[in-house]
Amino acid sequence: MTPTLKSALLGTLCLAVPAAAETVFPAELAGHAAIPALSLIAPPADAPRDAWISGKFISGRNGAPMSVEGNTGGLHGNRGTGVFYPFLGQPLQGFSGFAMNRAEDGSIFALTDNGFGSKLNSPDALLFFHRIAPDFDAGSVDRRETVFLSDPDHVVPFRIAYEGTESRYLTGADFDLESIQVIGDTIWIGEEFGPYILRATLDGVVTGVFPTMLDGAELRSPDHPSVRVPAAAGAGWRVPRSGGYEGMALQPGTGLLWAMLEKPILTPEGEEEGPFLRVMAFDPANAGWTGASFKFALAEGATAIGDFNFIDDTRALVIERDNGEGDPSLKCDGDARPDCFPNPAMVKRVVLIDTAQIDADGFVRRIGHIDLMDINDPNGVARLETVAARDLTGKFTMPFFTIEDVMLFDDTHILVATDNNLPFSSGRQLDAAMDNEFVLLSVPELLSAR
Repeated sequence: MTPTLKSALLGTLCLAVPAAAETVFPAELAGHAAIPALSLIAPPADAPRDAWISGKFISGRNGAPMSVEGNTGGLHGNRGTGVFYPFLGQPLQGFSGFAMNRAEDGSIFALTDNGFGSKLNSPDALLFFHRIAPDFDAGSVDRRETVFLSDPDHVVPFRIAYEGTESRYLTGADFDLESIQVIGDTIWIGEEFGPYILRATLDGVVTGVFPTMLDGAELRSPDHPSVRVPAAAGAGWRVPRSGGYEGMALQPGTGLLWAMLEKPILTPEGEEEGPFLRVMAFDPANAGWTGASFKFALAEGATAIGDFNFIDDTRALVIERDNGEGDPSLKCDGDARPDCFPNPAMVKRVVLIDTAQIDADGFVRRIGHIDLMDINDPNGVARLETVAARDLTGKFTMPFFTIEDVMLFDDTHILVATDNNLPFSSGRQLDAAMDNEFVLLSVPELLSAR
């Protein structure tokens, strides 16, 4: 056997082992809160008038507020969600990341993403982050502050959507925000269009935009502002669309930001390099990439990650998911119908990894995971019903396309939350937009595993 073939076989085994051998830990529902799907907020008083009605370009141009019903799209059966756009104001929706460090009052820094999913349909969606506090007794979430991102000092190295305005607020046509960390009085954000790392003040002023460097070359997505048609996959861009920094974790002890790409990157020949994700170290003190990296092996059936946060100096939580939504008991038999889910949720997990254990091929150790489709609820804590063709008594599931937030809540609990993709996603119901859910899970065995 040649060394090259032996190496290839060992690499294959390394990818196959984690999904088959890792431990599945139990999880129990300890708290459940939600923000209703159609929750809107006002833009800043000095924002352009254009921002007061958002979603005008979701499908062509539609200027009449609340005139077009949202749709789950072909992958999920083209079902209406019961929510109509364009919106009066800005959707609160789309929580795409939690910071590890909390604010002084104990509230959580949470990020809202680019708006409606792409550069083209989100030029009137403002970019912002919040301080929030779930109230599990009341089942609600207190939004204590919202901070809108802006570029008054012309730091962004390309023309922004609101370039000629006085306030220069940033929009979903400029960046797709997916992960957030707070270090002192500085906000760090991982985004997908570049992909870039952004630096900002606590009041939302952008002070730095840093491109992604890997092995001495810049990694770009097809949405990078410098990519022009024709641009060959692998040559012009190597990060798939919506494959940027879905997770970016702040490591205690080192102070490094570990930025995890959502999807596998491409080889120079345009092929997916393998069923694993790149994770690269960025030093916020020097505002540069260190060159250190590791690989996260995706389990069978998983297509992407949703968030990434450390729980101590080396161990971290990663949300791992497929692209499905809806309970698997209602999987369509044949063509999609109004009473079934053509691609139900199957792989929805929180994985525990140990970054102190990297194998010879660069893969981080997967210690184990909890299954977000199989959560115990013996005390009936769940506040929302799930449509299913099976008995879910004593069980709680998260049958959502995008579960995008996870953090350590205390010594025995983690907090998991969703991005509801307003007005597109459903999940719990066949014909209703999903809410923004905040799920408190008791997972002492997971958190103590090593």
